[in-house]
Amino acid sequence: MNNSSIPDLADYLAGMASVGASMTLTDVGAAVGIAVAVLGFLANMIVTYRRDRREQRESDARVARMKKRG
Repeated sequence: MNNSSIPDLADYLAGMASVGASMTLTDVGAAVGIAVAVLGFLANMIVTYRRDRREQRESDARVARMKKRG
């Protein structure tokens, strides 16, 4: 790490510390709530995507079986 980036890093850390110190419990609760909502949304998107792929494979297999019979 060169010398010019150490003061920059210290400035960023001091800024984050001051923001963290100024947050009340309500602010922390709101931030955690938002984070949980975003994670829940992402998890739901992943589960839905995987379920759709699985159902598409099942449907393709059924259609292939029906074509084979007929």
